[in-house]
Amino acid sequence: MRVKLFLILFVIQIISPFQMYSDAADNNLQKILAKAEKYNNKMTYSPPKPFEIYAPGSEDFVDYEKYGDFINIGTDKYKYAVKDMEGLKEASGEGIYPNTKSILSSPAYKKFLSENKLKGSHWNFVTSQNYELNYYKWAVTSEEPGVKLYYTALALENAGNYKRAVKAYYACLVFFPMSKGWTKYNTPWYIAPVCISKIKYLTKKYNDIWVKLADCNIAIKNIYDLDFKNDIFTITSGKLIAAKSEDFNIEHIDLQKIGIKEVIGQGNVKILQYNNNHFQLIVNDKPYIVRAMTYGPNKVGKKPDNNYNNIKDWSFDDENQNGLIDGAYEAWVDANRNDVQDKSEKPVGDFALMKAMGVNTLRLYQANVLNKEFLRDGYEKFGFMYLVGDLIGMYTAESGASWEEGTDYSNPLHQKNMLASVKRTVEMFKDDPYVLMWVLGNENNYGWIGATNAHKNPDAYYKFVNECAKLIKSLDPQQRPVAISNGDLLQIDSFVKNCPDVDVFGANIYRGAAGFGSTWKDVSEFCAKPVLVTEYGCPAYAKDWSMAEAEDGQANYHKGNWEDIEENFAGIKNGYGNALGGVIFEWSDEWWKAEGESDPFKHDVLQQSSGSWLDGYGYEEWFGICSLGNGQNSQFKRQLRKSYFMYRDLWKKYKL
Repeated sequence: MRVKLFLILFVIQIISPFQMYSDAADNNLQKILAKAEKYNNKMTYSPPKPFEIYAPGSEDFVDYEKYGDFINIGTDKYKYAVKDMEGLKEASGEGIYPNTKSILSSPAYKKFLSENKLKGSHWNFVTSQNYELNYYKWAVTSEEPGVKLYYTALALENAGNYKRAVKAYYACLVFFPMSKGWTKYNTPWYIAPVCISKIKYLTKKYNDIWVKLADCNIAIKNIYDLDFKNDIFTITSGKLIAAKSEDFNIEHIDLQKIGIKEVIGQGNVKILQYNNNHFQLIVNDKPYIVRAMTYGPNKVGKKPDNNYNNIKDWSFDDENQNGLIDGAYEAWVDANRNDVQDKSEKPVGDFALMKAMGVNTLRLYQANVLNKEFLRDGYEKFGFMYLVGDLIGMYTAESGASWEEGTDYSNPLHQKNMLASVKRTVEMFKDDPYVLMWVLGNENNYGWIGATNAHKNPDAYYKFVNECAKLIKSLDPQQRPVAISNGDLLQIDSFVKNCPDVDVFGANIYRGAAGFGSTWKDVSEFCAKPVLVTEYGCPAYAKDWSMAEAEDGQANYHKGNWEDIEENFAGIKNGYGNALGGVIFEWSDEWWKAEGESDPFKHDVLQQSSGSWLDGYGYEEWFGICSLGNGQNSQFKRQLRKSYFMYRDLWKKYKL
C-alpha cells in the first residue's frame, strides 16, 4: 500500500511539477510580508521644509480679472492684456511673472549670489535637491519665459511650497499657454498641459490649498505628429476658484441606466461601450480592471541578444533542477535586506507575491516563445490573465532584419516574417481562456530606440499594425480585443487614420507623479477608443537621494499614476471613462539596461532618458517594484520596495 501511494505521489509530481498555492503557504507569505513591511517602515528621511518667500505677494491666488482683460478666449488669438501692472506685480509677489525682478531684493538671493552658488547653467540646477537655490536660479535666468516660469514653479513644488507652486503654474497658463521646450529627441514639449496636470494633482493631494482649476481648456491640434509648425492652439486659461475637500471626491454614475452602445468581443472577454462613450472591460460577465505587471525576471549577468531571442528564458529557468520555475515559484523575500536568506525567509514565489499585492494580469511582450504550460499554471492557480503580445519588429524581433538595418514596415519580407510570428502567437493561445487582449508592438513608433523605421514612415507602420489586427481577428474565434502599445500619444493622428481594426489604444506613458495629463481627453477626442496604459513607472533611484527618499518618491509616483487611471474608469462622473487600467513597469530591476556597453553584473546609475522622474532622469536599471539587492542569487532573491505595499493597500478595495 505504501509503495502504491508513493508511486501515485511520484506520478502527480511528474505530471504537475508546479508549486501549489495553499493556506499554509499563504500564512507563511503573510508573515514574511509583515516582516518586510516593518523593515520598510523603519527607513525614514526628513523631507525638505518649505522655504520662506521674502515677498509672497498680496494675494495667495491672483484674481487676474482685477488687473487686466482676457482677450479672444477659446481661440488661437488668446492673450491676457495687463491694465494695472503695478497692482498685478504686488499681487503676484517675487518670482512670478510679471514680478520677476523683485527677487533681486530677496536676502536669500543676495546670500546665494555672494556665495557664488548661482553660477553655472540653469539646467544643472533642475536635478539639485537644494530647491531654494533652484528657485532663485530659475527665477532670474535667461530662458524662454514659459519654460522659466514652469521650472520656477517646479522648484517651489519640490520644496513643499505647494500654494505658491500652484500660483506659478497658473501664471504659466495665463501668460504663456503656447510655450514649449524641447526633449532630447528634439520633439516639442508643451508647458500648458503639464501645468494643468500639476495644478489638478496638487490641489487634490493637498486639499488644504482650498482652490481648484475650473473652466480651463487648452487644446493643441496636430500636437502628436512630428511637425510642430502646424500646431494650432485654442486657449481658455480658466480660473482658480475656492474649493472644499469634498469637491475632490469621486462621484459614480449608474452605468446600467446609461445603456450599451456597442460590444467588442464574443467570448469570455468583452469591452462594453456605453451610450455616454464610457468603456468597461468585462471578463466572465464581471467588470475587470487591469491591474497588470510587466513580468520577466531577468537574471543578473544576462543580457538579451540583438534580436531578443533569449527573452523567453525566465519562463523556463530551473537553476536548481527541481522541476519548479525559479522566480515564479521559488523566489524568497529578503525581508531585512541583509542579502542573506534567513531561516524564516522561506520561498514564496513571485506569483504568490504579485497575487498578494493585487496584480491580476501579466504583460507578455513576445508570447509565442514562452513556456505555455507555465503560463497556464499561473492562470489556474493564481488567476492571472495575460496581455499576449507580439513585438512586430521592435528590437528587430521576428522581422528578420539586422539591428543595423532595422525593421522596415514597407519591406515585404519583413512584413511576411512578422505576420507569420503574429499567426504563431494567435494559433498558440487562441483556445486558452486566460488571454485578456492581444497587444501589438512596444513603442515601435519611437523607432530610433528599437531599430525600426516607424518614426520615418508612420503611415506604413500603422497600416501594418492594422493588417496584424485583421489577421488576429480572422484567427481568434472569441474576437478578443486587439490593442497597440504605442510610445505615448506620438503619431496618434496616423494611428487613427490607419488602424480602424485595433480596439484599444494602448501606450507606454511616463509623464510624472501627477499622472497622464491630457491623455484621457486627447484620446477621447482623437479616436474614441478605450485606453490601456501599457507601461508606466519610476526608478527607485535618484542622484544624491537616500534609499528611503527614493523609494518613497517611487511609491508616490506610482500612487499618483494609479489614482489618475482610476479617476477615468467607466462610471466616474468627472472623468473621461475610457481607462481600462494600467501595466506597472516593472516587477524587478534589470541590470543590463544602461546605455552603451554596460556591465550586466553591475547595477548602473547612469543618467539616461530625461523626464518627469524623481531627479529628472530615468535610471533604466532601477524601475523594479522589487530590488535584487547585491545581485547575488538574483533569480530567487527579492527585496520589496515601498511601492509594493502602497499598491497592496491601495488595491484592497478590488477583489483579488
